[in-house]
Amino acid sequence: MNFLKLSHFLKKDPVIALLAGAFCVFGFAPFGIFPVPVIALAVLFVLWLRAGTPRAAARLGFMFGLGLFSTGISWIYIALHDYGDMAMFLAAPATLLFAAFLALFTALAGYLQARITTTIMFRTVLVMPAIWVLIEWLRGMIFTGFPWLTFGYAHSNSPLAGFAPLLGVYGVSLIAAVCAGLIALLVRVVSPAIFVLPDDAKELSSSGIYRAYGLRSSTALIALAILISLWVGGAILRVVTWTQPQGEPISVALVQGNIPQDLKFNGDELVNTLETYRRLAQKSRARLIVLPETAFPMLRSEVPPFLIELMRDHARQNGGDMLIGSFIRNNGNYYNSVFSTGSAKEQHYHKHHLVIFGEFIPLRPILGWFINEVLNIPMGDLGRGDAVQAPLEVAGQKVAVDICYEDVFGEEIIRSMPQATMLVNFTNDAWYGESHAAAQHNQIAQFRAMETGRMMLRATNTGVTSIIDRDGNVLEQLAQHQEGVLEGMAQGYRGLTPYARWGNAAVMLLMLVMLAYAWVRRGK
Repeated sequence: MNFLKLSHFLKKDPVIALLAGAFCVFGFAPFGIFPVPVIALAVLFVLWLRAGTPRAAARLGFMFGLGLFSTGISWIYIALHDYGDMAMFLAAPATLLFAAFLALFTALAGYLQARITTTIMFRTVLVMPAIWVLIEWLRGMIFTGFPWLTFGYAHSNSPLAGFAPLLGVYGVSLIAAVCAGLIALLVRVVSPAIFVLPDDAKELSSSGIYRAYGLRSSTALIALAILISLWVGGAILRVVTWTQPQGEPISVALVQGNIPQDLKFNGDELVNTLETYRRLAQKSRARLIVLPETAFPMLRSEVPPFLIELMRDHARQNGGDMLIGSFIRNNGNYYNSVFSTGSAKEQHYHKHHLVIFGEFIPLRPILGWFINEVLNIPMGDLGRGDAVQAPLEVAGQKVAVDICYEDVFGEEIIRSMPQATMLVNFTNDAWYGESHAAAQHNQIAQFRAMETGRMMLRATNTGVTSIIDRDGNVLEQLAQHQEGVLEGMAQGYRGLTPYARWGNAAVMLLMLVMLAYAWVRRGK
């Protein structure tokens, strides 16, 4: 191998970081090649080891993040331009600007890991993974949070998913990042020339490289053993049963109306929308029938009484209940809500975690014009439901409801544990057209099922409508952008997974221990 050429190529580190980040999109749904983000992150860790200063490491982190987010969330352009009526010359830069803003978090990760002085081994296996995931967690918290593309989500169907009931998605992210660090360490041991500049490469004789490899062969073997153990351990954990069945399985029907977003809030199409959902719902004999987010795009109080009566009578004939997405006005506030009708008394759930700019406007006196003049967002100023709301008691189950984006926040979902016996997500991802946003969203829901040990039922307007078991496996799903009803059986569960008990506290403590140990051992 010509080490001079290799080192010269690697001087283009920012370009390599950008490409590595961009390729990460193939690790997430709908592609699902889960090793890709691990390898890409290992590349970033190698580049960070080569970086001479914290500032250089931050620049590499920014480029990696820019590649990751500009490809992974490019579907935001569709919401802004196609359905938000923002001009193309504004929507495209706005999407890129948002990706650049998110890349500031990965830049911060690069800067912070470079500021912690320790050995290469501890830096790659402890410091870099812990800092990476801490910044992922920060991104999921600040400004109401945007945890999309957290690296753990890429492992919804990988062996590492076995860690989800223990440590949640951030725990899986941490294990994946440690694997990336181990790979970076192996590269450092086997190919030390990668980490030297071209002027120094010529001084490495073949015997010198051999000695460097020989001195570190034991380190390589240990790193390889740990790497294999993590994947094997995750696979073993996947067969562990954390929760127990509660009652008998019930029949369920998830209705996908496939109402185009540009027609959904069109007053002239309201009658057709209501008729579509009535027709589809009345086809089913399931005990629990679920209609998606804002299936009735109007206030609950304005829904024609005869339609409610038809739905209620049909649900009662099936011996169960129906859950319907709609808007509800209460105490002067408007809520994105779900209400029940059928055998049980009517119950409500009001969405708590609202989408910034999509459902509420921060700093309204300053930014209100943006929603009113630049974007066409029909739900731009909604009320916020209580943080903790009792599960809805319907069809013999206690259903924890979450609406659309709420299922991205694992610690919020576990607030309903252990009372809830199953999870139901109500979503409208029509905003994102034919993009991969809906598939990514369904992948996120798989983690909520694993973390809680509960089945997840997803009723969506245009997809992905799916039935997910407590182990995160998608049992059945409807094709996207087609009208239909997904019918199947759902089992309620009781008990708590370790994650449902601890939340993110356990993985946070683990990361702090990793950083503390690396700091203590920095001189060894």
